Amino acid sequence: MRPQERHELKTNELAEWLFNLPQQIKENLRIIIPAAGGIVLIIILAWWYWYYKGEESARKQIELTNLVSQVSQDKAQIVQSQGKEADSSYVLITTADNIQTAAQNAGSNQAAALALIKRAEALRAELHYRPGTIEQQEIATQMDKAKASYNQAIEKAAGNPSLTAAAKFGLGLCAEDLGNFEDAKKIYGEITTEAKFGGTTAAAQAKERLDMMGDYQQKIEFKPAPKPAAAPAPQSRGPAADAGLAGPYIVDLNVGVSAPNGLPSPAK
Repeated sequence: MRPQERHELKTNELAEWLFNLPQQIKENLRIIIPAAGGIVLIIILAWWYWYYKGEESARKQIELTNLVSQVSQDKAQIVQSQGKEADSSYVLITTADNIQTAAQNAGSNQAAALALIKRAEALRAELHYRPGTIEQQEIATQMDKAKASYNQAIEKAAGNPSLTAAAKFGLGLCAEDLGNFEDAKKIYGEITTEAKFGGTTAAAQAKERLDMMGDYQQKIEFKPAPKPAAAPAPQSRGPAADAGLAGPYIVDLNVGVSAPNGLPSPAK
């Protein structure tokens, strides 16, 4: 068959199919309608799933961001309440619990790692801001929770040097809080010498802590802070409460540097 004849044949077949199409649709209407409905339903469900997934992810991200920021807000609230001789340090525990839940539902390991680091910070800070004497066992128990959170963050942050270094630095602060200065020095040393942590904020903080540690490794007397005659602007209970930033200390010339409530304060 010549090409022209084949072309004409195909054209005739197409014309015949189009001519018979309405009749074919009419005869198969009972099959076509359910099938078309099913296709439309699948398209709608797929669109709804991806839309909802995107909305849910965005909502969780906003919630996590707000909770991470809440730690700093809680600290400011506690300082204000201290000025009125009131205690609101407990809000940090509530925030820590909420952050833990958010970390479990985080959309990525990196977000979860950041949340776990902030949870640990909240747990540690609560001890520093809480007034009165705290039992050593209670300090140890809460610090264990903070260390567990930092270690979980290290696992989640695999491949992210900044978050990994920040979590390790937190473990160093926990060691300082418990008076384990040699352990703290070892952790800080690992951070400062590890090439992958170079240039991170935690590496700079670790170096600063190492430079300072020789100044306060001496006999520490655990005692509550004396009540000032005139209420000055209240502050946190020590540098470890603010992740390595300097804070107030109690200095007894007879025994050296000490911190209130049984928490060793690395400082001058």
